[in-house]
Amino acid sequence: MQIVRFDSLESTNKYCEALDLAEVGDFTCYWALEQTAGIGQRGNHWEAAPGMNLTFSLVLHPAFLPADRQFKLTQALSLALSDFLSFFNFQFSIRIKWPNDIYVDGKKICGTLVSTRLAGTQITSAVCGIGLNVNQTEFPYWVPNPTSLALLTGRGFDLEPLLRQLLGCIERRYDDLKNGLDPEPEYLERLLNIGVPARYKYNEEEITATITGVDPHGRLLLTAGDGRRLSCGMKEIVLL
Repeated sequence: MQIVRFDSLESTNKYCEALDLAEVGDFTCYWALEQTAGIGQRGNHWEAAPGMNLTFSLVLHPAFLPADRQFKLTQALSLALSDFLSFFNFQFSIRIKWPNDIYVDGKKICGTLVSTRLAGTQITSAVCGIGLNVNQTEFPYWVPNPTSLALLTGRGFDLEPLLRQLLGCIERRYDDLKNGLDPEPEYLERLLNIGVPARYKYNEEEITATITGVDPHGRLLLTAGDGRRLSCGMKEIVLL
């Protein structure tokens, strides 16, 4: 494990994407105290106050994982993040909002963004961008339902020990994946709204639907109130 620290970057993911990843060791972490243009899911901006949160990208080389199973890496990361948060003994539920955001007590504390490079049917490298709200207690009005470790615990944290603890959780789940342990059963157990009817916006239509699982490619599987079976990608459905 290697940690490369920066005071400020536009985006740790963008920085990693510009590297020759074949020359970067497995499990190398690029950590920025400030991201001036952090990237979230769906191309959104990731809001993080400078020096107050954990914003980093982890370079992995999961050559053991076939390209058609790459969502297993997302599942393993999501479980590692929820493992880490469980150390704080919150009196609140910790849930994974599909595909990989982490919610505590119905509020978002962490987001991830995974991009992979392929060679034929194998994954040669993955850049896993992670943003965890730590010491920030005030957020812009446009950030939906945010929370942080400081808001949940009432205290502040030293970022570097926290990062090392989190990387340890990721390393354990990554090793499990290497050793053939399927993360999907636990991932589904922790998935927000699984088996529960909820309101969604699906292809510009507001519907009530129930999550039933995910397919091997990470598409969300739901049953709509009218009986339709739906299989949705990231840009096709939004929880209302």
